[in-house]
Amino acid sequence: MIPDDLRYTPEHEWVRPGQPAVRVGITDFAQDALGDIVYVQLPDPGTAVQTGQAFGEVESTKSVSEIYAPVAGTVVASNTRLADEPELINTDPYGEGWLVEIEPTDPDGTGQLLDAAGYRELTEK
Repeated sequence: MIPDDLRYTPEHEWVRPGQPAVRVGITDFAQDALGDIVYVQLPDPGTAVQTGQAFGEVESTKSVSEIYAPVAGTVVASNTRLADEPELINTDPYGEGWLVEIEPTDPDGTGQLLDAAGYRELTEK
């Protein structure tokens, strides 16, 4: 499942464009590869992030994976539900399992990310 209205990174983060902030999560492909997610470490609101910089971690029963910022900007919200319900990333990666909202430094920063067709091609290789 790869929603057409999102943008994607090669590292398997998704971005839902919005104003003034974009919502970020990890893709269904990524959560499936990780397995059962048991812990999530996210930045606090107010944290500045740079494109491609690790800003958090997702820990599963298989491994620990870093989460990378798809755009530069400031974190304006973190999904606090994940502290008690990290499994939301497995059950609803594009909905209730979102990770953070970032107010981008560049409003057009999502333009260089993959569209759904590009991400689909990447995951089929």
